[in-house]
Amino acid sequence: MHKSRSIKQNDHPDALPNFRNLGVTLRILLISNCLALLQAILMASAWNDVPQRMMEIVTLLTPILLSSLLVLWAAQPWLSRLTYHHGALAVAALVLVLTLSIHYIGSGLYQQMGSGYRYFDAMRYGLISVIESGILLLYFRLRSRTLSRALHDARLQALRARIRPHFLFNSINAVLGIVRTQPKQAEAVLEDMADLFRMAMTEGDDLVPLRQEIQLCKQYLALEQLRLGDRLRTDWQVQEVPDDALIPPLLLQPLLENAVYHGIEPLPQGGCVDIILRCSGDELHLKVKNPCALRIDELHPGNRIALRNIRERLDLLFDVEARYKAERGKDYYCVEIVMPYVKEKST
Repeated sequence: MHKSRSIKQNDHPDALPNFRNLGVTLRILLISNCLALLQAILMASAWNDVPQRMMEIVTLLTPILLSSLLVLWAAQPWLSRLTYHHGALAVAALVLVLTLSIHYIGSGLYQQMGSGYRYFDAMRYGLISVIESGILLLYFRLRSRTLSRALHDARLQALRARIRPHFLFNSINAVLGIVRTQPKQAEAVLEDMADLFRMAMTEGDDLVPLRQEIQLCKQYLALEQLRLGDRLRTDWQVQEVPDDALIPPLLLQPLLENAVYHGIEPLPQGGCVDIILRCSGDELHLKVKNPCALRIDELHPGNRIALRNIRERLDLLFDVEARYKAERGKDYYCVEIVMPYVKEKST
């Protein structure tokens, strides 16, 4: 059983980057080549000497970089079980061993480009590889700490949304209106409200089962439907979603909240919110579409923060492997999220 904690205590722990993530691989390649270019400029005696120096560096860098990415990809399950500092040392050690091994195998070629002192060159290249590994790990650590604030902000924003007077007072008034005539329904509504508060205030994991998020959203929509009545209709299309799919917590609910407050509520006749969830290969698709007035004002700043927060969390967890798209038509608004299909671990 999870112990409830204040959302202020939800600090995202340091963790190594996921070396099986495409975005991480691309960033490593880009940063490594930028560092190589900087090294070539520092070593060159003139600008026309930079290309020659760059070619010499790339000759050694390329096999080391590709082999390191391959080894780290294979070692990812093992690295993920280590603490951050132990994992960082393991990464540096792996890269150092690969650097020395490749330098030894290609000693004939690299000795011509080096100082002529084999052991000095090996020590120099090994030191450079460790320094570059440290720079890359520091970059990913700082990036993770910066973006991980979105995880804290998401729960804080969700809690504020739950205790917003407009939402809270209307829900309480709706319960008071049916407590005498429909006591069982009133009890169910209060339980739904308690679940929403509990979800916002308890510490969550980076990923939760999609079925849990769907249940939370249905509880939220039931509260809003008690207030809006027949004006709020929903169409859930979740037949193509596997039961073991995982998504970031509080990802779908803010999209539904925007659909209700900025789409359904301003329309006198109301409308239907379409929630389409499906799995296509290794990707999970989440789509929320709602009708809206022909002319609508800009979203409330709080809702812009919520939508931006979703994008930041997707960047943190999936990098370039996740996509976020918002489309505003003449009389509708649609948000679609595509992310990797992550399976729940069997126990």
